[in-house]
Amino acid sequence: MRGNLLDEPVDAIVNAANGHLAHGGGVAGIISRAAGPDLQRESDLLVRKQGPFPTGVALVTTAGNLPYKGVIRAVGPRGWSSVSFPAVSSGIFAVPLDVCARAYLKAMRASPLSKVRLCLRDQPVIDAVLKGWGK
Repeated sequence: MRGNLLDEPVDAIVNAANGHLAHGGGVAGIISRAAGPDLQRESDLLVRKQGPFPTGVALVTTAGNLPYKGVIRAVGPRGWSSVSFPAVSSGIFAVPLDVCARAYLKAMRASPLSKVRLCLRDQPVIDAVLKGWGK
């Protein structure tokens, strides 16, 4: 979908983060300004207590003034050229396979990485991804 992340009718939004959880520019800055100063204060406190967060870590904070239950901070990689991921949420969370497949394929196509692999185990998930591959 195309739209404004801050208008999404969801429980939480994801924010690309650096290890210091500094919300200076880009989407992080927009989220921070909309959430108000409590979001940055909470982030600063987490970094003071635990130190900078390494690449690959995801953590949840409150959402400040935003209407969400939380903001998920995903510390992004620098210098990585490939990644592999499983069928996230298609198992015990029961997200419909066609929804998962569309999300996986969209993420793969939009990724700046040179290699994005889906490591899928179950045939129904594989079939859903293959069905959406040519679209």
